[in-house]
Amino acid sequence: METLNYLNNGHGLASWLLTKDHKRIALLYLFSITAFFVIGGFFAMMVRLELLTPAGDLLTSETYNKMFTMHGVVMVFFFLIPSIPATLGNFLIPIMVGAKDLAFPRVNLLSWYIYILGGAFTLYAALSGGVDTGWTFYTPYSTAAANSHVMTAALGIFITGFSSILTGLNFIVTIHRMRAPGLPWFRLPLFVWAHYATSLIMILGTPVIAITVLMVAAERALHLGIFDPALGGDPVLFQHLFWFYSHPAVYIMILPAMGVISEIVQTFSRKNIFGYSFIAFSSLAIAVIGFLVWGHHLFVAGQSTYAGLLFSILSFVVAIPSAIKVFNWTATMYKGSVSWESPMLYAIGFIGLFTIGGLTGLVLATMGIDIHVHDTYFVVAHFHYIMVGGAIMGYLGGLHYWWPKISGKRYSEPWAKFSALMVFVGFNLTFFPQFIAGYVGMPRRYHAYPPEFQVLNVLSTAGASILAVGYIIPIIYFGYSLVAGEKSANDPWGARGLEWEIPSPPPTENFTVSPIVTEGTHQYMHPSQEVDVA
Repeated sequence: METLNYLNNGHGLASWLLTKDHKRIALLYLFSITAFFVIGGFFAMMVRLELLTPAGDLLTSETYNKMFTMHGVVMVFFFLIPSIPATLGNFLIPIMVGAKDLAFPRVNLLSWYIYILGGAFTLYAALSGGVDTGWTFYTPYSTAAANSHVMTAALGIFITGFSSILTGLNFIVTIHRMRAPGLPWFRLPLFVWAHYATSLIMILGTPVIAITVLMVAAERALHLGIFDPALGGDPVLFQHLFWFYSHPAVYIMILPAMGVISEIVQTFSRKNIFGYSFIAFSSLAIAVIGFLVWGHHLFVAGQSTYAGLLFSILSFVVAIPSAIKVFNWTATMYKGSVSWESPMLYAIGFIGLFTIGGLTGLVLATMGIDIHVHDTYFVVAHFHYIMVGGAIMGYLGGLHYWWPKISGKRYSEPWAKFSALMVFVGFNLTFFPQFIAGYVGMPRRYHAYPPEFQVLNVLSTAGASILAVGYIIPIIYFGYSLVAGEKSANDPWGARGLEWEIPSPPPTENFTVSPIVTEGTHQYMHPSQEVDVA
């Protein structure tokens, strides 16, 4: 007789669409987010194909503007921001704290429906003509001049913001109120700490972008003078409001990935994490200081030199907690019994790529340099090293690490290692040439460019092809593992933590009896004492 678990406890479409089980909701998010990733990838492919040649001969300038705008909107708001919290966070946080579900299961399901509704509006905007403002919706162009579907896309983003707020609220209440006996704050997994910090940003920052988008819609519909200087408004006010959310949103994307890396590094180094409390507090520090650095996006927008100086200093300060994490991960691996399974390959790739992204962020935080490379491909490369090299590498690392727990099946490890290599090589070939192109002066968002930049753009497009293959392969072997994969042990990696003490896949209620925690979740034996769990 088949063992009852969350996957087979209830069949039919209604059992999924009306579920209150956090694990099933996580899978609903996983499928929807993957669909948006494919859509966003299509827009990126069109951008890269256009840039193969200098002449701008594949797409018109207007169509090209819509392609990079929809790529940014879909990837940022519908993939990167919800990717790890809505999938891995939803699935794992209740289990990691010893709870049977999130604090508000119905609200959790509601947040998915809100996400789908917001996505539907945005896809309608894309299919009915697209948006050409850039994903930042800068005014007064977005309020007074753009003839594309700004209102529909803005409404989609406005709606989706409520999904983030509800998810963050659910996580915070669950972490505060539903921890198992014997699980105080400093025994929590670092994955939970990272999501706690992320949830604070979601709750405090998301209303700002929602109100800002609402004001754009109001000005566009009612011709109020909020941002349009022709009506007495201030377009720089929009930039302040937009980046007050959108820079902390970078940490919504990257903090959960950092939590994933903390879990992976200690498991595959067979060592307790180095400086647990420093990593935990650095997550909170990033969340707090991240709200104070938005002005480095406005160095060329007319703010005072003194304000720019202050934001420049704060931008250097916010790099310190990130540097602490990188140092501590490296120190954890030092003299550890490091094994090279696919999740660890993604973790090491994350550390390298995120470090490059972070260091180039310091370059951009220097006012004198930023004035010269602002709005060039240098900024595009930096952003993607953080978001794709960081957030997506962390997301893929987490999927590979917890897939045996989520599905109860093992995937093909050789194919997983090959795809990790493809992603790493393809990513660097795509985006490193853009640092060079931007540094020597190629502006972003142009569909035609001087011929001397063509070689760098051909390299980028070739790299994007390799990167796409690296992303497609996991979809295939994860899907195959569901059908014909080898059954996974409860703890296939020899990891520590409550999630590895329950069956794979987990039962509907997670725990038959409430667990009592007697030690921290990161208690690894010395390598000489390690027991082979294979």
